Amino acid sequence: MIFAVDVRAETPVNETELPDRVERAVRTVFPDADVTWEDGRLVAETHDLAHFSELLHEQEILDTARNAFEVDEEGFSFRLKKAAAFEGVVNFAVGSPGELGVIDVRVDVREPSVDQYIDHVIPSTEGGEPV
Repeated sequence: MIFAVDVRAETPVNETELPDRVERAVRTVFPDADVTWEDGRLVAETHDLAHFSELLHEQEILDTARNAFEVDEEGFSFRLKKAAAFEGVVNFAVGSPGELGVIDVRVDVREPSVDQYIDHVIPSTEGGEPV
């Protein structure tokens, strides 16, 4: 199946942070992203969530990820804690943003449907095992 998605991750660079460390946090989760800097924010764009999906599988947090996604007709969005991402860990920001803030991620899906793409990145589970 061919996938056509646009992924945009954005995060502010706080005065107390080193820009290269913020970039490392984003690249740890989205290693193939093209990174630019816009008005004190790091913006990363990619067309692939394969590494993100691998991290979710390794951490065995597929159900958690599904619950963290805010899905609409055109795609989905979620927020990651920046400090955890720096360590290579996916930790969804639900409620409080954490001390270093969050990485806001938006995924627009053109092909196939949003639900099919989510199933590809994060398969449904039964008894904690992907189906």
